[in-house]
Amino acid sequence: MTAGEGDASLTRYRLDIAYDGSRFSGWSRQPGLRTVQGVLEAAIDQSFGGFGTASSLVVAGRTDAGVHAVGQVAHLDLDVDRSRRLGRNRGATTDPGSALGRRINGILGPYSDVVVSRASLAPAGFDARFGALWRRYEYRVADYVTGRNPLERAFTAWVPATLDLDAMREAAAALLGLHDFGAYCKPREGATTIRTLLDFDWHRDDDGVLKARVRADAFCHSMVRSIVGACIAVGGGRMTISEVMRLRDDAARVGRFAVMPARGLTFVEVAYPPDDQLAARAELTRARRTLERELADEDGID
Repeated sequence: MTAGEGDASLTRYRLDIAYDGSRFSGWSRQPGLRTVQGVLEAAIDQSFGGFGTASSLVVAGRTDAGVHAVGQVAHLDLDVDRSRRLGRNRGATTDPGSALGRRINGILGPYSDVVVSRASLAPAGFDARFGALWRRYEYRVADYVTGRNPLERAFTAWVPATLDLDAMREAAAALLGLHDFGAYCKPREGATTIRTLLDFDWHRDDDGVLKARVRADAFCHSMVRSIVGACIAVGGGRMTISEVMRLRDDAARVGRFAVMPARGLTFVEVAYPPDDQLAARAELTRARRTLERELADEDGID
């Protein structure tokens, strides 16, 4: 059981979430738009019959419009009355985390494009955003090698070319490490574009579809789709490895490659430290973000 931000009357829950981003205008709540956060918070409040204060989710990575997720993580703080309601099920005691997940999914319905895959009591010190060690995305691309599969069109980008896998892998390797990714991000005033790219590689799956696996401590806006676009430009013979490296070092955004569409991108995983290190990790990350003066929406967004 975890208190939310120093308030012992609140209990924190961890939600593991998956969604098809095709019909969402991104994660973050926006007036007049359908968003993942907005749909989930409305379902949570409805599941309690409007009882208690309005729900507010804190997420590991704020995905952009059209981006999918299978391993998104958020936390939610519930007051005492709501938590007690979770622990009662027709007079029997039940696990409150599981009860919360069932409530939310029951409101969302059996064929919803967002689902809570797991809900649990959060360990002490857990913070979905600031406690994260790294985030991982996957990007799918079909080219002339694979052809177009209409059943996968919502989750795969199409490139009308035969792409050179080896060249794309070399381009990806050139971007690894700590860099200013200003050339590969959509800049926002006051936000740093310095990131550590931990893993970036390409392979073809059994059907020949090109898949990029990308892992970093955090991502700038449009960063994954930009570095994927640069690799595809190299794989299609429109850019060289030396150009990729020069843009990396110059950190200046130019129109040498296309930012790939959101449909091919999926938020796959976020990692956290062991439970006894959660509070220290969150405190360290908050301090660093304050020092760097990063904007609130620059953690893991793409």
